[in-house]
Amino acid sequence: MILLDKPYVSDFLKQTIKGNNLEIISTPEAKELFPDDSLNWITEEKAKSVFQKNPDTRVYTNSENSISWIERNFNSSNLPEQIDIFKNKTTFRELIKDSYPDYFFKGVKFSELAGLNLSEIKFPVIVKPAVGFFSIGVHRVNGPDEWKGVLIKIEEEIKKLNGLYPKEVIDISDFILEECIEGEEYAVDCYFNKNGDPVILNIFHHIFSSDSDVSDRIYSTSEEIINRHKNGIREFLSEIGLRTNLKNFPAHIEVRIDKKGKLIPIEVNPLRFGGWCTTGDFSWYAYGFNSYEYFLKNKKPDWDEIFKSRKNKKYSLIVLDNISGIKENEIDSFDYELLLKDFKNPLNIRKIDIKKYHIFGFLFLETTIGKEEELDYILTSDLKKYIKPKNQIANPA
Repeated sequence: MILLDKPYVSDFLKQTIKGNNLEIISTPEAKELFPDDSLNWITEEKAKSVFQKNPDTRVYTNSENSISWIERNFNSSNLPEQIDIFKNKTTFRELIKDSYPDYFFKGVKFSELAGLNLSEIKFPVIVKPAVGFFSIGVHRVNGPDEWKGVLIKIEEEIKKLNGLYPKEVIDISDFILEECIEGEEYAVDCYFNKNGDPVILNIFHHIFSSDSDVSDRIYSTSEEIINRHKNGIREFLSEIGLRTNLKNFPAHIEVRIDKKGKLIPIEVNPLRFGGWCTTGDFSWYAYGFNSYEYFLKNKKPDWDEIFKSRKNKKYSLIVLDNISGIKENEIDSFDYELLLKDFKNPLNIRKIDIKKYHIFGFLFLETTIGKEEELDYILTSDLKKYIKPKNQIANPA
């Protein structure tokens, strides 16, 4: 079954639903996002009945906005409990702390952040909402002298949220402090099959511009990235699946891997792939298979066959976040066509309402390994070149 919710459903996911005649739960949000009476709609009551009779029924949702619906309607199963374990980062850390006994983390109420005894904190740390999404409210703090400044930034970001996401997606009442994990960050789309075995659908290297960067600008995948890390990641996924009894369960997982190959998890995002239909769609543009179909039909990628036609290629997801310093309500437009001209082989562009969601969109990109100047450029670009402010001439720099 497919459970759709706001903020966004891609055309690719819509085509997948319609082309495969997938059952789609007839919620008001789904009907608004995908108004097509020819679809294989099932009522909310029928979906609830189907899941009660068969808790192993495969469910995919495009958005964590739907978590509250699942908690209300699928509460006869252990699915809501599994979601809660992963969605709350403090709870997840408690689940795995015996495997990482030296790893520092601390759950803290937002109201208590300002009064913390900083001598008890193991700096540098990452501070972020215990229930969060899209790097909102996430900051690195290198020492006590930075603490007050970071808290001011968090408060400003919280004001900008203004009800943009439900509390099941972002809840700023609780935060978690975690020690900074050394190593490179990776994001993984996967699912656990009917036997609980993990199936990897993609591995992305999350590229940062500096140690202090916690943004989501670039995620890249390639033959080398997947082949180097798939076995170690699969072992970790197997352990997580066993601890939580995951079956027929899709997930988007973030980890760090150090130079010695040690993997430390960051978070597990349940029942979906990457947010905003990004990484779930991306496998089609990069590797020619449909991640949604593979989950729902219990299929595995044949990586050896896939890479025969993709030698020396890197595929990147570019998040067009607003770091220009120009406030969203002061922006007149964004020149997507000019952006596309700056790249040799763009695969897809997703346009998002900057005023409503605080991002310009997403760019899917193919580059040749060794010729990655485009990635170096966009990694640090403030995007002002493409922004036209209201009542001003756009800055060409």
